[in-house]
Amino acid sequence: MTAPFDTGPTLPSAPQPSPADTPTNRDDKNTNALYGWERSTLEKLAFATLNEQRLARRWRTFVRLAWLVVLAGLVWVGVSQGNTGQSASMPHTAVVEIKGEIAAGAEASAGLLTDALRAAFEDAGARAVVLLINSPGGSPVQAGIVNDEIKRLKTLHKKPVYAVVEESCTSAAYYIAVASDKIFVDKASIVGSIGVLMDGFGFTGLMDKLGVERRLMTAGENKGFLDPYSPQTDKQREFAQSMLNQIHVQFIDVVKAGRGQRLKETPETFSGLFWSGQQAVESGLADQLGNLNFVAREVVKAEKIIDYTRRENVAERLVKRFGMAVGAGAVQGLSSATFRAASVNSH
Repeated sequence: MTAPFDTGPTLPSAPQPSPADTPTNRDDKNTNALYGWERSTLEKLAFATLNEQRLARRWRTFVRLAWLVVLAGLVWVGVSQGNTGQSASMPHTAVVEIKGEIAAGAEASAGLLTDALRAAFEDAGARAVVLLINSPGGSPVQAGIVNDEIKRLKTLHKKPVYAVVEESCTSAAYYIAVASDKIFVDKASIVGSIGVLMDGFGFTGLMDKLGVERRLMTAGENKGFLDPYSPQTDKQREFAQSMLNQIHVQFIDVVKAGRGQRLKETPETFSGLFWSGQQAVESGLADQLGNLNFVAREVVKAEKIIDYTRRENVAERLVKRFGMAVGAGAVQGLSSATFRAASVNSH
């Protein structure tokens, strides 16, 4: 038999590279990593876009609901105001309350008061109009407008007007009260203060001590004469005083026209002093003691009292606050959108 061919000892084979270590696979890894980063970035951008769209839809929905709330509030206000006229079909005493400061934008502004007075006078069931006053005064302009309107409505509708003072009726409030036919007060009410004032502060001496220099530039030599940080000249002081004196004379004329022969004038009457209700009756500033129920029952002879006062009710307050909130939200939204746009553009 033939012996097998002997090839000698077997040499170990060289190690074979694993498939993962080949150049092709290394390139595939790098490619996958690159694609993974881009995919992640695209996903983030897509989610960000979806979030923006979702927020935009929510904002549109919020604005639409906001307008619905506003419209509902306005309808409620209209209905609540309309109910006053419907309930005033029987004989009654119409009341308009003058409370707090008499000023533009306040509850006792000329606009609200004249609207309420017109509604009260025009109602056929109103036997008389009562001004229920609890006010320290305010603007002579606003008071003058109301005074003139009361006199006009009295002449037009031929209805009596009575003023009933609760806590106080001074300054501009008394300016309005003298347009009534009679003034009723409580014995402890505060009445009067027939005067005019202009107040402020001056800091020029303090500034000199502190070494502070006021740099005020004006076009017109008297433009800054009420500036508290600038000195006031004698000429400017005389000008302001003459203006106050003129308004005071107007006030005095209105009081004399309203009170007539009932007023027992003394040197103190128009000095700016105020008196108790009992003293006011004695001096002719008021007619007699009495409250709202007394006037309605004994003077007007109509015990049913209907309040015509124009007030800012809950719906109006909500509408105003809601409008401010919507405006602030819109501004904030626009600011955020602008910031986002600026951030994107910067990249």
